[in-house]
Amino acid sequence: MTDRIRHLTKTLLSDNWYTLNKYSFEYLNASGEWGKQEREAYDRGNGATILLYNPQKGTVILTRQFRLPTYVNGNPDGLMIEACAGLLDEDDPEDCIRREAEEEVGYRVDNVRKIFEAYMSPGSVTEIVHFFVAEYSDNMRVSSGGGLDHEQENIEVLELKFDQAMAMVASGEIKDGKTIMLLQYAQLHGLCER
Repeated sequence: MTDRIRHLTKTLLSDNWYTLNKYSFEYLNASGEWGKQEREAYDRGNGATILLYNPQKGTVILTRQFRLPTYVNGNPDGLMIEACAGLLDEDDPEDCIRREAEEEVGYRVDNVRKIFEAYMSPGSVTEIVHFFVAEYSDNMRVSSGGGLDHEQENIEVLELKFDQAMAMVASGEIKDGKTIMLLQYAQLHGLCER
């Protein structure tokens, strides 16, 4: 912990879907002065995401689903094209992403590889996302995917040519940060090249 913060207090503002807390604290700035600050932080837990790729076919597996926050902020139909992802709950990141891949896109993947982790919105959200990649093949498909009914998931599974997915980033059809990061990683590392 840093010695630049003192008198930290936390006040619960909401515990409805996830947790929203208000923090009050003093922060030691670069000029050596203590200043009082207040911030709100949304805690939804940590997550994991994965890009499934097939170098022989030159394809990736993505999802399309409705995301209310995007709808209320200018996305006309609220649909987002994304990499498979989920919250860790009680799992470690690797177990979580294997479970999510099977639930959301219907693929049972064993050989997942963690590539990095990142805070996705550090100004207001506490979440760390663990990023994974894994090769997939048609024989790994165990179901049609689509998510879990009790979680109100309604997920469409997309198998796209890698070049098409990258073109969708350029055109703005793919606007999800974690997905863009994974696709760019795949491009930089030649994951979809035969």
